Amino acid sequence: MAIFGARNFLSRSFSSLSPHPLRICIVGGGPAGFYTAEKMLKTHQGSQVDIIDRLPTPFGLVRSGVAPDHPETKIVINQFSRVAQNRRCSFLGNITLASSITLASSITLAELRELYHVVVLAYGAESDRVLGIPGEDLKGVHSAREFVWWYNGHPDGRNLDPDLKSTDTAVILGQGNVALDVARILLRPTSDLATTDIASHALTALEQSSIRKVYVVGRRGPVQAACTAKELREVLGIKDLYIHIKEEDLKITPADEEEMKNSRIHRRIYELLSKAAVARASQPSSGQRELHFVFFHQPDMFLESSDKKGYVSGVHLERTVLKGVGPGKQTAVGTGKFEDLACGIVLKSIGYKSVPVDGLPFDNQKGVVPNIKGRVLSYNSRDPTLLENGLYVCGWLKRGPTGIIATNLYCAEETVTSILEDLEQGIIASTASLPKPGRDGLLQIMDNRNVRVIPFSTWERIDKEEKRLGNLRNKPREKLTTWEELLKATSE
Repeated sequence: MAIFGARNFLSRSFSSLSPHPLRICIVGGGPAGFYTAEKMLKTHQGSQVDIIDRLPTPFGLVRSGVAPDHPETKIVINQFSRVAQNRRCSFLGNITLASSITLASSITLAELRELYHVVVLAYGAESDRVLGIPGEDLKGVHSAREFVWWYNGHPDGRNLDPDLKSTDTAVILGQGNVALDVARILLRPTSDLATTDIASHALTALEQSSIRKVYVVGRRGPVQAACTAKELREVLGIKDLYIHIKEEDLKITPADEEEMKNSRIHRRIYELLSKAAVARASQPSSGQRELHFVFFHQPDMFLESSDKKGYVSGVHLERTVLKGVGPGKQTAVGTGKFEDLACGIVLKSIGYKSVPVDGLPFDNQKGVVPNIKGRVLSYNSRDPTLLENGLYVCGWLKRGPTGIIATNLYCAEETVTSILEDLEQGIIASTASLPKPGRDGLLQIMDNRNVRVIPFSTWERIDKEEKRLGNLRNKPREKLTTWEELLKATSE
C-alpha cells in the first residue's frame, strides 16, 4: 500500500510535464549522479530525470566518504537537495541494480534501458583493490573503504567492529588523502570528533582505543606522495602529535627535482614533510601519540600472530628504490631487502574498485566501463562506432577512483555534452517517435516486486530525525547506521 501510494504521489507530481519527455535514469545518488542530473535539467528543458540508488539515503560519498571533521565539504548537499526538489527530477532510494556482488536486486540494466531513453551509470566504486599477497585475509586486515564506511555510519559498514583495543599500533598502506583521513581519525583527540557527525558506535570505539602509533607506508618517496597539501597540513597540525620521518628518506635525486619542477603540488608536499621532520622533537614524550611516515617500502606479506591464530601481528615490508620510467616519472621496484613492522591492525588504502553490473561492458583490469567521453563502448571495443545506444557513464565508473568531489562536475559536463550531441544527431531515438514509460514503469515494476521505494520526501524524514538526535548530543546529526533504523524512520 505504501509503495502504491508513493507511486501515485510521484505520478501526480509530474502530470503537468511534457506528454513526451526525454526520460533519463541516473544510477547512483552521489556527486557524479547529482551533477549529471543538474546539468541535464539545465540544458534540456524537456528532460525528466530519475536518480536511483541502492541506499535509502542520497549523496553517496558526500555522506559516507567525506570525513566527519570536514563539514565544509558537505555543504554541497544543499545544492544536490535543490536538484532533487526540482519538479522534473526525483530521487528514488532502496532500488538495487543487479551486479556481480548483489545478493538481491530490484531491477536489471536491461530493464532500465527498456524504460528510459537514456541511462547514465554513476554508481561509483563500492569494492576494493586487493594486494594479492599472503595473509591478506587475516583478521585485523581491513580496507580503508570499510573503515571509512564504519566511522561515517554507512549501513553496510556498521558491523565492521575493528579491534582498536588490543594493540597500540596501526599500519596504513598508502599515502593518499583517504589514508591521511584514516590516520587523522585514529589520532585526533576524540573531544574534537564528538561534535561532528561521526557515527556514535565509532566515537565510542575511538574513545576506548589503545592506538597510539600510526605508520603510514608508501612504496615511493615523499616527492611522490599522493595526498594533497590541505590533507597533509591537517594531519600534521594535530595538537600534541609526534611526527617521525627518517632523514634519509627526505634526500632527493635529480629525477625528484624534475618531478617537483613539473608539479607545484609535489613540491609543496615535499616542503611540508621536510619542515615537519625538522620541527619534531628527537623522541616522543610519555603517552604522546605518534605518526610515522614510512617511505620506500611495499608490503610483501601479512604476518600471523603466534598468540592469536588467524589474526594479523605485523607486515613484512620490502625496501624499494625508484626507477625512471619516462620523463618526470618514477616507479618503485623491490630491492630484496626486508623488515617487519609489528602492529595489530592494518588498513589498506590502495584504491577503490568499481564492480560490473549484468549486461554492462566492463574493463576488469582498469575497473572502469570502457567509454569515449561518457559514451559506453560495446564489449571493450575501442571502435567509437560500436556504442551501447542510450547508455552512458560518469564519475569513478567512467574514469577510475580519482579526483575530488568537484572533479565530478567536469566529468558530468562531458557526459551530458555527449548525450546532447547524440540527441541532436538522432542517435538516441526521439521522444515523440518512441515514448518510454520511465518513472511510471519503474515504480510499477517495483510495486510488483514488493520493493519499497524511498523518495526524496521520505529521505527528508530520515534527515529530520538524524538532526533531532544530533541536537540532543550537540552534533549536527546522529546518523542512523543500520538498514532497520533507516527504514523504520521512513515509516514514522
